[in-house]
Parts: sequence; structure tokens; C-alpha cells
Amino acid sequence: MNEKRIEQVLDIEKQAQAIYDAATREAEELPARAEQEAQAMIAQARENAEAEARKIIEAAESEDQAKDIAASMAKTSSDAEAKAKANLEKAAAYVLERVVGKA
Repeated sequence: MNEKRIEQVLDIEKQAQAIYDAATREAEELPARAEQEAQAMIAQARENAEAEARKIIEAAESEDQAKDIAASMAKTSSDAEAKAKANLEKAAAYVLERVVGKA
């Protein structure tokens, strides 16, 4: 019976040693694994930030282009309006000349 108890104690000690060894190995691996995961998270965050920055830049460039186009169209419209007024005055003078001239 004592021999059985000794075997049980030895078996329990072997199990405890195996658990301790496994825990030690895992504890040694944790810093490296944590570093890898942190680097992956940093890389993903950088990638997301760069993509967001590209979107913001593209939107800003599009907005600037839209403003440039609007300014150009406003100038063209203003120029066309000025020409139309000048032509209207010429047309009115022409019609009056034709009507007065026939009268």
C-alpha cells in the first residue's frame, strides 16, 4: 500500500512538472507572440490611416477642382451676360434704325 502511495505521489509530481514546464514554455513565448500581434495591429492601423488619408486627399482635390470649375463657369457666364447685353443694345439699335428708316 505504501508503494502505491509512493507511485501516486511520483505520478502527481511528474504531472505537476509537466504542467510547470508547459507553463514556462508558454510564458517564454508570450512576449514574442505579443510583439508579433502588436506589430500586426500597428501595420493594420497604419494601412487604415493611409487609406483614410488618401480618401480625404482625393475628396479635397475633387472639392478644389469643383470650386475651380464653378469659378470658371461663373466667369464664363458673366462674360456671356456682358456680351448678351452689348448685343441686345446693338440689336435694339438695329431694329429701331430699320423701323425708323422705313417709317
